[in-house]
Amino acid sequence: MYLTVKETAEYISLSESHIKSLILQNKIRAVHDGEQYLIYKDQFNTHFEQLETYKKQVAEYLNEPIPEDIDVKDED
Repeated sequence: MYLTVKETAEYISLSESHIKSLILQNKIRAVHDGEQYLIYKDQFNTHFEQLETYKKQVAEYLNEPIPEDIDVKDED
């Protein structure tokens, strides 16, 4: 499924001007049909999968208990 620049901006929560600049920098693949750029929606699946993986890793890190300090129980 192909999206316009406006639809893509809404889909990935960026501004239209930023999407256009990414297209011109060849960071987003797009097809120009003579009037507008069309962007293939599935190219963003990997991006969203990586975001979910990162969120899970951060949540696991934040939920990890703080280990007890070895020196706290030392009774010299």
